Amino acid sequence: MELATITDIVGSAVKACCATEVNLLSASARLLLSVALGCIVGYERKSRGQIAGVGTFALISAGAALAMLLSIYIPQVYIGLKNGDPGRIAAQVITGIGFLGAGAIIRMKGTIKGLTTAAGIWLMAMIGMAVGAGLYLVGIVATLLMVGVLTGVSDYEQRVNIGWKTKTLRIELCGIDFSLSDITNELNNHNVRVVDTFLKQDFERQTTVVNMVTLVKSNLDMRALFAALRKFNNIKTVSFDSDFNL
Repeated sequence: MELATITDIVGSAVKACCATEVNLLSASARLLLSVALGCIVGYERKSRGQIAGVGTFALISAGAALAMLLSIYIPQVYIGLKNGDPGRIAAQVITGIGFLGAGAIIRMKGTIKGLTTAAGIWLMAMIGMAVGAGLYLVGIVATLLMVGVLTGVSDYEQRVNIGWKTKTLRIELCGIDFSLSDITNELNNHNVRVVDTFLKQDFERQTTVVNMVTLVKSNLDMRALFAALRKFNNIKTVSFDSDFNL
């Protein structure tokens, strides 16, 4: 096969893929690209231990792209369509994807996880819609920006340690008559912020359980903190938890 013939075939294929009208070749190319972009983002999320991975993001992107293809195809074929607006198909993706985003958010007592993944799911759907509309370059750029934000910003936050985590500090003490000011001062010395305090006293056993809702840095040295709290003779046990045990 001559080089000119190959060039003509490739040129025709590229022209068909970039056509504004939906045909088999352009639809297939858009679906394949949307799946590929979804796999890239899904791999990044799964590598960080998130519940939504490669398959989830690939299907979300492909589904959004297919919805956009249908929105373009219906008025293209059924020109005389009078009932409703075919553009509603793509519009419903924006609201419908919220159900998947909500499923990615895990709420535990005191903490909420998965917000970034939920936002990623929503943006992935928008990328799929962009690719389905034929905006290939926009979809690729948006995917690169998304991966860059997910990886770069997260690494930067950990490196400069700007984030705070909500944890419950549980302290069991001997006696029911004491002052928490010394313990609170020691926590402040270790950059532990006390948000709220709950007490549970057992008058029969003469013990007190203190649950403190705290804000801590991710690089907190818990062993050093526990060693500092050990000097208080009335403290029996100390524990940190990401959940509330009130």
